[in-house]
Amino acid sequence: MKEVMAKWKYRGDYRLVDLFDSQLQKKYRECWPRGQAVIVPIPLSEERFAERGFNQAEALARCVTNKPIQALSRIHSEKQSKKSRKDRMMASNPFRVEIPINKPVILVDDIYTTGRTLEFAAQVLVEAGTPSVESFTLVRG
Repeated sequence: MKEVMAKWKYRGDYRLVDLFDSQLQKKYRECWPRGQAVIVPIPLSEERFAERGFNQAEALARCVTNKPIQALSRIHSEKQSKKSRKDRMMASNPFRVEIPINKPVILVDDIYTTGRTLEFAAQVLVEAGTPSVESFTLVRG
């Protein structure tokens, strides 16, 4: 999985998302059979998006919905993969709410390592009025 993720994220092989599509759909329906939450992918900074050419979390979100909501923006910072656990836990919140959502949200991301990214994103959403936030990730790192 590590090799697939490296090819997908860092070498720009966007079509590898197809490997995950059916399993993501199946797991999503198992976890949220009513499907009434708003799907919000974790955003990349503009700089990171320019490097990669796509947002992997958005690609995963599109596996479970045709209309993920780009409710958050992200301030550019050092890559999470380059940070130690301690650095991740001490970092400041890089997210800002662009579109407040007053319905339950499911945050979608590719890798769950410390949970800090999802925690930060959930924090700003809840502060902006989102009643509940859950997460859906592809792999645990």
